[in-house]
Amino acid sequence: MMANIGLGVVFASGIAFTAYMLIDSWGAAYWVYNSAVAVVVCALALLRERQKVWTATAGLAVAAVAIVVSLAADWPQEPAPMTALALAVLVGSSIRTLPAWSAAVITVGGVAVIALAWLSGPTGVTASATAALVAGLVLGSALRLFDRGRRANAPTTGPSWADRPRP
Repeated sequence: MMANIGLGVVFASGIAFTAYMLIDSWGAAYWVYNSAVAVVVCALALLRERQKVWTATAGLAVAAVAIVVSLAADWPQEPAPMTALALAVLVGSSIRTLPAWSAAVITVGGVAVIALAWLSGPTGVTASATAALVAGLVLGSALRLFDRGRRANAPTTGPSWADRPRP
């Protein structure tokens, strides 16, 4: 709960800062589209514990559509920094806890979104989005392995009362 509150504060601050920077650099109302995409993906990241597969899939789909729209309309590049951070949270959390097949599909989706982002060319936005998603992929995988090792090495308790030998 507290982690989500902190994450929400980071998301809100980042979205506001990005909107300010877009207003200052691009002018007009480009910030509205970018902020709307970020708000949706960040909200999904905050709701990730309720339905990991659905939230991760929806976040990746929203980001992919946003990338295509921004390319077609020649708008600021997607995924923006807060969208990329929210995707990293969604993907990393999913990889850590979902069954292997679902985690693999989410991983492929994350890689596909980054590949799609690179279609607009190498920029700082693309590089930072790539770094965020790669961090999510690596951390999610590392924590998955850590959790598996911890479960495998957990001490087993002795026989339960019900398993005791009976005279």
